[in-house]
Amino acid sequence: MQFFETSRQIQAACREVRREGRTLGFVPTMGALHEGHLSLVRIARSQCDTVAVSIFVNPLQFGPAEDFSRYPRTFDEDCRKLVAEGVELLFAPGTEEMYPTGACTTVYVEGLSEKLDGKSRPGHFRGVSTVVAKLFEIVHPDRAFFGQKDAAQVAVLRKMVSDLNMDVEIVVCPIVREADGLAMSSRNRYLSPEERRHALVLYRTLSCVRDLVSRGERDASKVIATAAEVIANEPGVRLDYFAIVNPDTLDPVSDVSQAALVAVAAWVGNTRLIDNLLLPANS
Repeated sequence: MQFFETSRQIQAACREVRREGRTLGFVPTMGALHEGHLSLVRIARSQCDTVAVSIFVNPLQFGPAEDFSRYPRTFDEDCRKLVAEGVELLFAPGTEEMYPTGACTTVYVEGLSEKLDGKSRPGHFRGVSTVVAKLFEIVHPDRAFFGQKDAAQVAVLRKMVSDLNMDVEIVVCPIVREADGLAMSSRNRYLSPEERRHALVLYRTLSCVRDLVSRGERDASKVIATAAEVIANEPGVRLDYFAIVNPDTLDPVSDVSQAALVAVAAWVGNTRLIDNLLLPANS
């Protein structure tokens, strides 16, 4: 695996991949890699000739009271995992490389960036879209791979790619879960054993929604009320939002008979976790 710290280095390597006629898959990450990230790498390898991964804990997507300073950083372990998965190119820049002194340009997807996590975390999606736009410009991948767990992020990035005519395909990959259903997340490391048990309420609530819809409930407000009650009964868990929205626009829907995204965010102790479920049309 080739390791690069500067944009010019990785750009040269990626140009060589394209010059040789090989397709380039890209998996952007913030490190602290787990099986969810590695599943993206494997899907990228199955679809592309060469796979590049980035590791960059992006300060722009963290608010002033959030966990940027303590976000898990496990670079050596991450490298070992990527080598084992056959990743060819790793880009791990420093903050000054990505945001040099004097840089003032950001990317903001108006109309989407204020919804769901964007409402709870003002400025978050501006940070996400800015860093991903920069990474796409540096790497120029044919395909970029993201997890369905970050469904709102996916909607924002798809809109960005469409609006800016970026020549990259966004590939969305399934959520990877622990055996008990908890969606894999780097932030799961923050949870105490007791909090880990409480966190299962997110998946349990989504499963309850799936069952409710499968039995014929179509009224989104009733589904949301039931879900909120399930979460309210779990000690140590504080609901941030529970929403049923159009997966592309993130606007609320009143009827779940059309394709819908069921999204939840909640605080488990001091750790904010997200999860979601896609309901197919005519569910």
